[in-house]
Formats: sequence, structure tokens, C-alpha cells
Amino acid sequence: MSLIELMISIAIGMILVVAILSAYVGTSGASKVSEAQSRMNEDAQAALTILSQQIRMAGNNPKQLNYDTATPSNPVFGSTSFAIRGCDGTFSNVDAAADIQTLACAAGGADSIAVSYEADPYNTIKTTGGVATDCLGVGLPVVGTAPAVFVNKWNGIVGPGSASVPTSVTYTVADNRFFVATSGVVTAPSLYCKGNGTGSTKQPLVENIEDMQFVYGTSPATTTTMSVAGYLNAGEVLSDANLALLPDDQTRWGKVMTVRICVLVRSEAPIAPDADSAKYMSCPTSSTSVGTLTAAPDLRLRRAYSTTVVLRNRVAP
Repeated sequence: MSLIELMISIAIGMILVVAILSAYVGTSGASKVSEAQSRMNEDAQAALTILSQQIRMAGNNPKQLNYDTATPSNPVFGSTSFAIRGCDGTFSNVDAAADIQTLACAAGGADSIAVSYEADPYNTIKTTGGVATDCLGVGLPVVGTAPAVFVNKWNGIVGPGSASVPTSVTYTVADNRFFVATSGVVTAPSLYCKGNGTGSTKQPLVENIEDMQFVYGTSPATTTTMSVAGYLNAGEVLSDANLALLPDDQTRWGKVMTVRICVLVRSEAPIAPDADSAKYMSCPTSSTSVGTLTAAPDLRLRRAYSTTVVLRNRVAP
């Protein structure tokens, strides 16, 4: 083989090696992006599922009597407690607030939301003892006891006069607060929940949730119509001229019929090849705004996911 032939062979071989390496690097990069997007989709689905399930249950039966026999003046069912309450920012006393009524809102950061509903072993994950739980699976304390009802041997409730043994019915109320935070253990921004179970403390539910925004569909203030008249953020629910006709904040929040949720999810690690590829559309901060194209200097992928939830536990006054 001549020297020229050898040089040509080496050059061809080098071209093939470069082509193969380029194809490998491209395929590897595409695979990493695809894997990161799949993980983001899973995180978003988990966050939206949790929030949707909780928000959908917000409320209680306004026709039901107050069964807190220990303290009859305590507002438990269908009285003065909020069913849902939002904040254009974070709750400043999310840990210390005794109930949803005493939550205080602080501007800045991702939106927060709190929901309250009558909990039982069927709409929550029950403990081994059959007790209803909060958003973290911690057993809820009993807040009221109804007068004894008659329960037959098949555990079905029957009317008075039955030969079965009368049994008192206890009630529990879930007070779950959702917000975005970080901690020393979980350094990534995460969807957190603080429940009201006995000894329950705030814990992260889904990692890499960087932002949450909520807007609320409200019904007209002066009618009993159950339709949505428009969407407002949390601050607008309190300041809207129409809802200002109502006597208090609890009644204004009682006009919320639907909730639009937007969560911004990021990739676990920097994955974008350049700053332009890492740009993303942010969540809208109000019903009239739209997401903005935002730069991501850390080269993490980000994507906004949204859904709308109808509150089922609503009746016309």
C-alpha cells in the first residue's frame, strides 16, 4: 500500500469516527432532554392531581347542623369557616395559624392556597385505625360528635326504632395548606403541604415545582346563580367592586366556583445546550395577563402546566 493510499484511508477513517461521535453526542443529548421532559411531565401531573383533588373537595354541607357538642359555638360545619382561601404570595403564618380563618397573606413568591372540607375514611387515605387523614396522611382529630344513630349488623345506617345498637357519629375536618418552599433537606423548590392532623408538620410532596399561580372563577355577588361571572386572583377576590357588596371576606371566598391552577416545573439538573434553548413561558399572574417569555441562566428546562378545577361542594344560598 502506498503512502498516499494510507493517508486517504486514515482521513476517511477519521471522518467516520467524527461522524459517529457527533451522532452519539447528539443522540445522548436528545435522550437527556427527553428524559428530563418526561420527569417534568410526571412531576407536573403529580402536583396538579394533588391540588385538583384537594380543591375539588373544598367546602361542606351548609345545611348541616353544628354537631360540636363540647363547644356548640365552635364554627365547624356550614357556619363561619372558610372552605377555600388563596394568597397572591405565601401565607406568613402557615405553621402557626390555628385554622384557615386566621391565615395571613404576605406578598411575594409563588401563590398559596388553603382548603377545608369534611374528611372521612372514604375521601381521604385512612389510617390503620380507620381515621380520616390530612394531606400528609396524618390522622385528624375529632371536632364534633353527632347524636346517636342506629347502625344495623351490616354497618348500614337505619332509622330510629331499629333493634340495632345506637352509635354516635364523629366528624373530622381537613385544613390543608399548599405552597412552594425549600428546606435544608430538600434544596429544590417543592410543592409543600401543611395539614392539621395531630402532630402534623409541613412536608414536601413534589420536588422541582418552582412556581404556582391561581385564579378563581367567581359567581355574581348579588344573585344565587351558580355560573362563573369572571376570573380573579386572590387579591381581586377581596377588592373586586362586585364582591365588595358582600359583608365579609368569608362570603366573598364563598363565591368561588372554579379554580385555574398553573404550576411551573423545572428539570432536576441543567440540561439545555444554551440560554436560548432554556427560555420558557411563565405562568400568568392574573386572569387578564399571559405568561411571558423568560430567560433561564441556569440552563434548566422549565415548563408551565395548567388545569381548571370545579368545586363540587357548592350550593346556591
